[in-house]
Amino acid sequence: MDYMTLKLVHILSSTILFGTGLGTAFYMWRAQLSGDLNTFRIVAKNVVLADWVFTTPAVIIQPLTGFAMMYIAGFSWQQTWLFWSICLFLLVGACWLPVVFIQIKVSKLLETEQPDLARIKRLMLCWYSLGVPAFIGVVGIFYLMVSKVV
Repeated sequence: MDYMTLKLVHILSSTILFGTGLGTAFYMWRAQLSGDLNTFRIVAKNVVLADWVFTTPAVIIQPLTGFAMMYIAGFSWQQTWLFWSICLFLLVGACWLPVVFIQIKVSKLLETEQPDLARIKRLMLCWYSLGVPAFIGVVGIFYLMVSKVV
């Protein structure tokens, strides 16, 4: 695959990653705030599905296309912007993995006849706490990829 095709796939997958993350976070937050357990149940189930359908493939495509572009363009690992982009990607991934398990757990708890609302609230606080640094990290990656400076 040539550099421009890789770059296009890389940009599209990063857009899907960012957009899906932001969109699902917004809908999950609004569903929880609604106080309507049926709405929250449906949204939580769809957030889990969106992560599998959109986010997971984008997370896999990002490093594959990124490393391929590095190789083709001859970028060095010693370039500061590249080093920090990779570090932020790993930080975002370290936040995202527990978030996936949290939202699966919340979705399952909401499927029960008597959902444990206190436990769901605690899980959602963790979910938000991990989402904020992940969001900031993705914005940082976008900045570094566009500017190529630190």
